[in-house]
Amino acid sequence: MGDRLVSPNISEEEQLIEGSLRPRRLSEYVGQEKIKENLSILLEAARRRSESVDHVLLYGPPGLGKTTLCNIIAAEMGVNLRTTSGPAIEHAGDLASILTSLQPGEILFIDEIHRLARAVEERLYSAMEDFALDVMIGKGPSAKSLRLSLPPFTVVGATTRVGSLTAPLRDRFGAIYRMEYYDQEALKLIVARSARILKVASEMDGIEEIASRARGTPRIVNRLLKRVRDYAQVKANGVITKDVAQAALDAMEVDKIGLDQTDRNMLMTIITKFNGGPVGLDTLAASTSEDSETIEDVYEPYLLQLGFIARTPRGRIAMRAAYQHLGITPPGGEGGQTLWTTP
Repeated sequence: MGDRLVSPNISEEEQLIEGSLRPRRLSEYVGQEKIKENLSILLEAARRRSESVDHVLLYGPPGLGKTTLCNIIAAEMGVNLRTTSGPAIEHAGDLASILTSLQPGEILFIDEIHRLARAVEERLYSAMEDFALDVMIGKGPSAKSLRLSLPPFTVVGATTRVGSLTAPLRDRFGAIYRMEYYDQEALKLIVARSARILKVASEMDGIEEIASRARGTPRIVNRLLKRVRDYAQVKANGVITKDVAQAALDAMEVDKIGLDQTDRNMLMTIITKFNGGPVGLDTLAASTSEDSETIEDVYEPYLLQLGFIARTPRGRIAMRAAYQHLGITPPGGEGGQTLWTTP
């Protein structure tokens, strides 16, 4: 799963390369126009009051720019950024160590914030709301609670599962933004910008071809650009034209709408092995040799967005659009046409 060209997750090797392609300022950031507008007001108001920014929660599928936006917030405010993740903060003591080392106005970015341990999360409540940290000294009957004052700071949380956040934690964030998939026009601008940074010769038709297969995700579009660049340098004259982009992406088995072989295999499994569904998640996972959580978090969101599958109380169903895309005649009734449930 980690080797998929159209996976929205990032590998360790890509982190260094992706950093050079990330915009540094809000004016350079492409897409997410509503978020940019609201965020610019939030930042400008904080600057005028000489205060730290209110806590911000960013949620949405991976690869849409949550980490990039966090870096931009720090750059726009002219403060340092501390980065960590939910699984990395294992104990309340780890959180205390991070919070007490923060300087006034600094930003603490917590990726995968939904995976914070409950004990850590409860300590974070008072830190975010009152800028104070309660620490227990000693054990047993002689234990005492000591409240440490913290300088004003900002927590920026990122999550792909906002529903997994507890209500008390979610309520501590003053600004909550949902990251949406990008349209093709925004992706074209991102490809053109990345091509300039990478010094890749490209034509607009080639850029459009790459953008059309990127599943609405900037991380994927940059990855596709780099692979097409390699193909153009080896198989062509180094210029990304429409024909070169088509040949490169076809060779990598990424089709016209961004589905790869893994996506098509899952759709074919539902259609051929289970007659279009419904099929339970665990059964589908066993049939495709994939983890059920991977299917739910990585494969399904884009297929659901396209209307290729549907989740029902009885399981997953392949919809008519999936049959048509795969060139299979859809049956009437369930799966290929309409949803229905047993009374």
